[in-house]
Amino acid sequence: MDVIRGYYDAMRHKSADELAELYTEDAVHEFPFRMDGMPAALNGREQIRAAYTATWGASPFEVTEVRDVVIHRGLDPEVVVSEHTVVGTVAGQVLTVPGLLVLRIRDGLIVHNRDYMDATAVTRIRQVA
Repeated sequence: MDVIRGYYDAMRHKSADELAELYTEDAVHEFPFRMDGMPAALNGREQIRAAYTATWGASPFEVTEVRDVVIHRGLDPEVVVSEHTVVGTVAGQVLTVPGLLVLRIRDGLIVHNRDYMDATAVTRIRQVA
């Protein structure tokens, strides 16, 4: 899927612009397992762009690969679930962050995303940094 490939490419490049362009103007990006510094939801493409510009810009975590990607489709043709493991480095240490995206994609753009990340892995990144 082009949208999912683009999503993971944006993560590897830490490009908030690439990520934001995958969303509709009025999209919602939710964080059910709320992370420190991130709101429960980002509303609209420009809020998504701004939040990821700040978050990725401040993060010492450099993504080297996204692996173990498994895509699931359900009965609703707009809904795609993507499991993944993000591998990267912080201060020379390799860390992995498992995650799950529940995406609603319409006309080739994300209209809604529920972004589940392993909060303990993110905490490890902060401790190493």
